[in-house]
Amino acid sequence: MLDHNEHTEESGELYEHFRFVVDRGQVPLRIDKYLFTRMADISRNRIQQAARAGNILVNVQPVKPNHKIKPLDTISIVLAYPPRDTELYPEAIPVCIVYEDNDILVVNKAAGMVVHPGHGNLSGTLLNALLYHFQNTPENVAIDARPFLAHRIDKDTTGILLVAKNELAQSKLAKQFFDHTVDRTYLALVWGDLKEEEGTITGNIARNVRDRTIMAVFDEEEAGRHAVTHYRVVERFGYVTLVECRLETGRTHQIRVHFKHIGHPLFNDESYGGDQILKGTTFAKYSQFIRNCFTLMPRQALHAKSLGFTHPTTRKRMDFDSDLPEDFQAVVEKWRKYTNDMNKQE
Repeated sequence: MLDHNEHTEESGELYEHFRFVVDRGQVPLRIDKYLFTRMADISRNRIQQAARAGNILVNVQPVKPNHKIKPLDTISIVLAYPPRDTELYPEAIPVCIVYEDNDILVVNKAAGMVVHPGHGNLSGTLLNALLYHFQNTPENVAIDARPFLAHRIDKDTTGILLVAKNELAQSKLAKQFFDHTVDRTYLALVWGDLKEEEGTITGNIARNVRDRTIMAVFDEEEAGRHAVTHYRVVERFGYVTLVECRLETGRTHQIRVHFKHIGHPLFNDESYGGDQILKGTTFAKYSQFIRNCFTLMPRQALHAKSLGFTHPTTRKRMDFDSDLPEDFQAVVEKWRKYTNDMNKQE
């Protein structure tokens, strides 16, 4: 029987988790056959791929595709997000690749770039750009590389993003995201002066019942998926604060909705109310200063700064870091100058 299904295709992490408890009367059977008969629309090849990646556990132990299941066994399977139904076309779009080998690719994503095709965004995405890159890089011809997302970040969020180049690598990375062994830090500029130097925001996240394009925080009993964001203050500017966030989970809009929930929306985050003047004075000069900042960075102030994971093939730990993009850095510098000028006047 299917005991639990955690389907996270709407989250920043791209995997599906299924949990089964084998019936009492079950005769011994290969696990790949057992799962194939019980999981709709999932090929036996995908199940075997998951087993090869170490993503199928029986009683908490990884097993091979030919493992024979027994009555009352507990089976856990993590499947990487399947290839998209939409046809992907290569497009010559510039993309900043910071690392690449036969199995993975690490990108420093620019603001405004959608990660994958979807409703209203059938072209111009990161996946279109990577497909073009693979087809026009001679050393990749032999390995028939294709882009497989391991996770994703929002269109207007910048920074480090990890992409697999084959299904086995994607499956192994999916398990790391599921096990919370991937380290991710973000930098965010939020409205207000946070009381504590560091803290943790916990709150289930699901789609907003009134507006399906954004997320909301719910009590555990109500709805949503468990979400945890750790943060620490990097620099204070009085009316706004620069914070470093470390994700324990990776839900859609997690940092944006969590900080909105505690009363500190991200600076210029239109979806969550951060594109208004929420803190500060009523002086016209201050209003103009904020408008200038919004013009300088016409998006939410969020940057995926670093990513650490275990390489799916070599098993070596890999860590990547990225500088703040120019627009974000310029806004931080403006706030720094504004705060220093205010302090001199006092």
